[in-house]
Amino acid sequence: MFRDTKLISISDEVMGGTPVFTNTRVPVQTFLEYLKAGESIDDFLDGFPTVTREQVIFFLEELGRTYFSVAA
Repeated sequence: MFRDTKLISISDEVMGGTPVFTNTRVPVQTFLEYLKAGESIDDFLDGFPTVTREQVIFFLEELGRTYFSVAA
């Protein structure tokens, strides 16, 4: 789904292969945990300034595309 895109990367050399926002060590799972806890995107971005809004929006769009392609 996200294999080494411009905005999400997966590498054994970074966080042991955990999907992270490219050019950061911030796992995308951390973003999901923020949302699950009721935090906003802005709260997440304030806490992780190395992640861009573009990366977060891309991640959410890809999740949506994947969900709807499986559901169809």
